[in-house]
Amino acid sequence: MNGLIFDIKEFAVHDGEGIRTTVFLKGCPLRCVWCHNPEGLSPKKELYQKFNGCLGCGRCSVPCDHEECKAVGRCLHVCPKNLVSVAGVEWEAKKLADKLLTHKTFFDTMGGGITLSGGEPLLQADFCVELLKLIKGQIHTAIETSGYAKDEDFKRVVELCDFVYMDIKLADSELHKKYTGVDNAQILKNAEYLKKSGIPHTFRTPLIPNITDTQENLSLIEQIVGDSSWEKLPYNTLAGAKYASVGRKFELENN
Repeated sequence: MNGLIFDIKEFAVHDGEGIRTTVFLKGCPLRCVWCHNPEGLSPKKELYQKFNGCLGCGRCSVPCDHEECKAVGRCLHVCPKNLVSVAGVEWEAKKLADKLLTHKTFFDTMGGGITLSGGEPLLQADFCVELLKLIKGQIHTAIETSGYAKDEDFKRVVELCDFVYMDIKLADSELHKKYTGVDNAQILKNAEYLKKSGIPHTFRTPLIPNITDTQENLSLIEQIVGDSSWEKLPYNTLAGAKYASVGRKFELENN
């Protein structure tokens, strides 16, 4: 089975215990106005074009014969500063597992492991299950998820993880829909399952100014998480920096 990955970040220190490798899966059903990974939103491969340092030579827009360039309308090989690429690489589960397992000794020494992130990794639940089964018990596994997934997909993936990080962004359903594009009923349902599952976990809330960081919202989320571990994450002020690279607009500026 193949999965679509937009980044593999080694030596990550904020995605679980120890020093980890974070695998970013492409595609997300949410549209959070503060998202800092816009290249992870679409479930398909897409053009990623950096503009900082661009010479404006136009060479990338000249038609070429490279098969891999036709789908994105830019030549991926001609840029003198290597600013043009594709966000999204297909990985076969076994090959990715083999790559990750080459770092087993390092993870054992540093207390780290593998974290699946995104995008939303549960959007590729079948791939996650196959990958996790291949590495389960050999290295520590974690997932970072919004929790927005069908019951069965959520359960079968998190049950293969040694640790789960799950977002609770907004407690109010209407506000959740306004700022993320979906209501939170399914998220709260999966949160209740996680709390009762016995799987080690931490809930996370990104502190977005005047949206999620209000006293009312945080008080309601505190009731939802109950006795579970809960982290409040500072807002990433550089969240909008990559939007132009994938032809998107940073919506938080309009809220």
